[in-house]
Order: sequence, then C-alpha cells, then structure tokens
Amino acid sequence: MSEQIHKSIVIGSGPAGFTAAIYLSRANMPPLVFEGDQPGGQLTITTEVENFPGFPEGITGPELTEHFRNQAKRFGAQVVSKTVRGVDLSSRPFQVFVGDETYKAHSLILATGSSARWLGLPEENDFHGKGLSACATCDGFFFRDQEIAIVGGGDTAMEEALFLTNFATKVTVIHRRDELRASKIMADRALAHPKIEFAWNKAVKKMEGNENGLLQKVILADTQGGPDVELPVTGLFIAIGHVPNSQFLDGQLTT
Repeated sequence: MSEQIHKSIVIGSGPAGFTAAIYLSRANMPPLVFEGDQPGGQLTITTEVENFPGFPEGITGPELTEHFRNQAKRFGAQVVSKTVRGVDLSSRPFQVFVGDETYKAHSLILATGSSARWLGLPEENDFHGKGLSACATCDGFFFRDQEIAIVGGGDTAMEEALFLTNFATKVTVIHRRDELRASKIMADRALAHPKIEFAWNKAVKKMEGNENGLLQKVILADTQGGPDVELPVTGLFIAIGHVPNSQFLDGQLTT
C-alpha cells in the first residue's frame, strides 16, 4: 500500500474524466487518472464526432480522446493505464484498489461511463463473437458483403447503421416503434440510404445459428400483435442504450 495520499483520483478517462482532470490540474490539484480497460470510453468506438465545438470538419473519437489526454497531462495530471477493481468509501482518505495495489485520496471523481445494454435473450452469450456485437466500429469489417441488422432507433443506431453500409450489402434497422427517436439529421440520412431498410414495430425474439454456431437468422416478434417474421442475417448489432459501469462500487453509492 502506498503511503502517499493524493489530493484527488479520477476513475475513468472519457470526456467527463479528462475534463475533471483538466479543471483539477488548473486548480493546483493535479489528479491521478485511472484510464480503465477502455481508455477514452465511448469515444474509442465512435467513428466521427461532428457535434463537438472546435472541429468544423469533424474528428474521430480516438483522435479527440488523445487531445483530451494531452491537455490533461499538460497541466500536470498523471494518467495511469490501469483498471480500478474496487473502492472503500467507508472512511477518509478513500481507498482505491488497483490490481494488488492500494491508492489513497482525499477525494474521488467517478467518471466510469457506461457499457452497452444487451437484449437479455437466453441465447445471447452463445453468439458473442459469432455474429452478435454492440460495436459497429470494432466489428463491422467482418461483415463485408453480408446482410446484417441493427437493433435501435436513436442516433447511435443510425450512426452505426450508416457506418455498416461501408461493408454490408444490406443493413436492416429493427425498431420496436413506427418512428425513429433519432435526431432529424441522422434519421434523414439513414432513411435516404439505399442500403438501409427498416423493420418497423419489430423486436428480436430469438437468434438462431447454423451448424457451426454462427448467426444465420433472427426471429422478429411484431409489437402490434402480428405474426413473427424470420430475417436472415449473419450479423446483429445492438444499439439500445447503455448501463452504468458502477459494479466496482459494490453498492457503496446510489447511482
């Protein structure tokens, strides 16, 4: 256990974590920043960021993350590429557990973001890496010249559907309603794209694979009470939101 007591520790390295690190450093309280197992957070898997001020031509998520990191380090933040596995908030200074090491700090900033929300189907785990994904940027390349689908109706789903058209011959957007929740500009882009089709008022009921265990089709339930529909696809991407990455808190805070 290190005897040093840090003024502050930031857990997480997305936009929120690095913004906190920049402000702390400029206030003469340079923090220790633990990047975690996905440095940059959701930005790491974002292709083009077009709505962040200062980049009129857009910028990729990883590039923007690198700008954040360099700015925080410029003012004195210490960035550590390790993952926090637990904390003890019962007394001050707070304790942060990283591998076999324990760090202490007078204050903690939790900026751990969130992870993809899955459908919750019993067979879901069987298809991870075999056709099922929540990251088009990571896995889209593997579906070149194939027909695939994506679940969701928001901006993320539209962005990923558009990105997937770079590889797939057809992308079907599966949405449980009859209209999109996405912003108009993103919805218009997707609706106008010749490679994107829409399965309205549908929800994935079941995934089925071939003899090798690879995804070959999904069964869609009709949310309006109609009959089930089979959709032959070799890839299914999930874009229905996220859940907080707060398990390491072990119930010590309400999130």
